[in-house]
Amino acid sequence: MKIAHVFVEHPIYHLDHTFTYACDGFDLQRGVRVEVPFGRTHIIGFVSEVKEISEEEKKSYGFEIKSIDSVIDEEPLINEELFTLADWMADTYVAPKISCIQCMLPAKLKPKSTHGTIKMEAFVQYVKDINNLTIKQKTALEDLKAVKSMPRAAFYQKYKTPGKKLIALGCAKIIEKEASAFVNEIQVQESEFTLSTQQIQALHEIRKSKHHEVFLLHGATGSGKTEVFLQLASDTIKQGKQVVFLVPEIALTPLMVNRVKRRFGNALAIYHSGLNAQEKYEQYQLVKHHKVQIVVGTRSAVFMPFDDLGLIIMDEEHDTSYKQDRMPRYHSRDIAIERGKYHDAKVVLASATPCLESYARALKKVYHLVEMPQRINESFPEVKLVEMRQAIKNGEDATLSNTMLDAIYERLQRKEQIILLLNRRGYTPILRCISCGHVIQCPHCDVAMSYHKQDKQLKCHTCGYQMPVPTHCPSCGSSTWRYLGMGTQKLEELVQVKFPQAKILRMDADTTGKKNAHEDILQAFANHEADILLGTQMIAKGLDFEDVTLVGIVNGDAMLARSDYRSAELTYDLLEQASGRSGRGDKRGEVIIQAYDIHHYAILAAANHQYQYFFQREMKYRHMANYPPYTYLVSMVFQHKQEAAVSQSVSYAMEYLMKKEGFKVLGPAGLHKIKDEERTRILLKGKDQRQLSRMVKDVYDRHIASKQKARLEIDLAPIILE
Repeated sequence: MKIAHVFVEHPIYHLDHTFTYACDGFDLQRGVRVEVPFGRTHIIGFVSEVKEISEEEKKSYGFEIKSIDSVIDEEPLINEELFTLADWMADTYVAPKISCIQCMLPAKLKPKSTHGTIKMEAFVQYVKDINNLTIKQKTALEDLKAVKSMPRAAFYQKYKTPGKKLIALGCAKIIEKEASAFVNEIQVQESEFTLSTQQIQALHEIRKSKHHEVFLLHGATGSGKTEVFLQLASDTIKQGKQVVFLVPEIALTPLMVNRVKRRFGNALAIYHSGLNAQEKYEQYQLVKHHKVQIVVGTRSAVFMPFDDLGLIIMDEEHDTSYKQDRMPRYHSRDIAIERGKYHDAKVVLASATPCLESYARALKKVYHLVEMPQRINESFPEVKLVEMRQAIKNGEDATLSNTMLDAIYERLQRKEQIILLLNRRGYTPILRCISCGHVIQCPHCDVAMSYHKQDKQLKCHTCGYQMPVPTHCPSCGSSTWRYLGMGTQKLEELVQVKFPQAKILRMDADTTGKKNAHEDILQAFANHEADILLGTQMIAKGLDFEDVTLVGIVNGDAMLARSDYRSAELTYDLLEQASGRSGRGDKRGEVIIQAYDIHHYAILAAANHQYQYFFQREMKYRHMANYPPYTYLVSMVFQHKQEAAVSQSVSYAMEYLMKKEGFKVLGPAGLHKIKDEERTRILLKGKDQRQLSRMVKDVYDRHIASKQKARLEIDLAPIILE
């Protein structure tokens, strides 16, 4: 008897093992999807193993072995490398193996009953010649014969009646094929640049290695890192190997895609969350069937089905967008390094502001450090710090100081471009009653609602709940509201009032909701359809506009008020990256940072472009407080709609943890409610990552075994602690 061991589609820990099904009569391979009976329903599973068993072995199973219903795939979706990677991810991130497999595949291939159907296209295919055809019919058939097949719509549009007659006569037939992305050869528009001395040196360092090695390319903003990427990609493609460029944001994808297209001219695959399910599937298939050698994409592009990977480039490696916030909570950096090991490929992590963990590893020689400290144009922008307390005392505007207003006016007069950054969206974050001070909060989350003037709506930026602005305060009945705070919408209005002649583009989560919105806004700015690009942190990194000579940062120290241990690092990253958008061409650049605490070391380090100074100061604090990279952190969040269920689960976990040694327990700490669920977090801090991982796995196993009501969410390397 032939049996298959199958992982079923539900990513739940107590189902994290294979189920056995009979598969006699089916041609089955490891790595294909199958439909199987499961309880009273039928679901999708993933074949982990196929083997023959004897009648004696069959009896030893002790239950009736049901048969699979059908096989979905002709060939495996997951190869041996990805199976090994799924095992490693399940173990490393304490996640069900099926969830690791699911995150590797586009939606239409995920082992899920709701995965959706693959779009098919109708084609007309040549079959045979016959006698007694009219001249028009003969012409149509000869044309079809030359190309063998063509899309039905194009065939009918060109030949109409003769075409339909050929099908009726059996000279041609209609067939269906999977819709596929059109691969079109693009002419090379850009030759290789003349390299600077530091670019030549960086390339030499990386090229010296002939095998897998992880490089940390620490290059100042505007130092020419992208050209180094393209040269390395050229080396790899000449060897017949594949290349993946990872970028943190969708907004940066079109910029990298355009550079790659201009340089190589050949087709490439693009993979990011802005594509719909069908588009993702088509891009995935381009890689799987070797129609392209280069992939440009965001976080999940690291899982594309490469079989001969030679180079992985991870630009802006410090960016928190590379961390997945749902199970399995992987980091693209970890996956890139694991895949690099398997393929013996080089991995280049690049940033002007490397995360502290990466830079510490580079100093310890775990990564190979390559430095590019100079800008190509050898000119860093001048940075001015404006202390807002003093500006307000002087009677200046609380949002835009006189220094900022004068600089904007000067650039507009010179027909140069400006980027204004405010790391907050919406019109105002808070709506407060003047009479009693009541703040309108989301009914489902413990956070204040944000006012969006354009829609005249209050929106929760945590769960998405929306409501109209109430006419009266629910606390005291007063009808007088005060709008506190500053968001990008309000900043846009203010700038437009101050400079009515200026053309402004706003880029934040509200203006980029539509398909291709990121690309359209950036293209419009590149075409000088606007003088000012205003937005949130998505405009702070990676953008390269030669005519931008002023970057203004409003509320530069806002993130320092957060209780998160990374607040200084996130502040430094944002300011340094945003500053790097100014003066990238021949014109001298300027940066103005408005802040209340201009003497904080993160602000001073960014103003002087001193990464080393920031690294040393911040590492002292991390060492004193025993935070990463000196220790490892693990987060366990218990959540449920009933507070009693959360309390019971937390007590049960704490009882176990307090008996163990070798790590420190922080908490339990109550977190704000999200989507009507109460949440409590326990943090574990220790030097031994494996021990922490085992401990969390034990806590989870006990949690499941005791049938606790609360849901337990685990993050083995939390980047941001709320």
